[in-house]
Amino acid sequence: MAKQAKGVKIFSNYLKEFRVLKVVLKESKRHIPFTLTGAGAGVVVIVLMGYFRISKPVLTQLFNILHPLHVFLSAMATTAVYLIYRRDKVWQAVLIGYFGSVGIATVSDSLIPYFGEWLLNMPYRAPHIGFIEEWLVVNGLAIAGIAVAFFWPKTKAPHLLHVFFSTWASLLHISMAMGVADPLTLLTVFFFIFIAVWIPCCMSDIVFLLLFVGGDKASACC
Repeated sequence: MAKQAKGVKIFSNYLKEFRVLKVVLKESKRHIPFTLTGAGAGVVVIVLMGYFRISKPVLTQLFNILHPLHVFLSAMATTAVYLIYRRDKVWQAVLIGYFGSVGIATVSDSLIPYFGEWLLNMPYRAPHIGFIEEWLVVNGLAIAGIAVAFFWPKTKAPHLLHVFFSTWASLLHISMAMGVADPLTLLTVFFFIFIAVWIPCCMSDIVFLLLFVGGDKASACC
């Protein structure tokens, strides 16, 4: 009986892991068209900003607005989805909302774009880590997003908006570093904008959450 019970438990765990994987693949696939469109639009915007000679201080200011907004919406979406499944663990929800927004938004908006800038040897490349350089605004909006999620646990609109703002923040980060954009550079930029948005945003609102929610409760998150 003990061996049979152990076998049933192992089989049940495999089913849970399979369900998690199925949800991750499904949700990641759903994000591809939207992210591709955003990345393509981003390349067009880079060309237009170069044509109209938008200054670096203006680009920096825009990044310092959109990146914190991305963090706010990400914190709201991540916390709200978690609370749908586990409203009894308040501190865990707060920690997941914070690290799932500030940490992953930093990867999305700053670190992946900076890696692309470094590979392309862009002349004005810099990491621009928001939660350090603009620590009060970024961390304050992360906490605000978590608080809003407790009283208004909506997921779809915050998630879609946070993907949108992530696309633009990544775009602005690369634009700040760029000099003259040739076709090869623009193609590479398209790739890095896509990766910078698609992988971290799916990690934030899907994979990251399922690690804590549990495979038995896995379902479409957004």
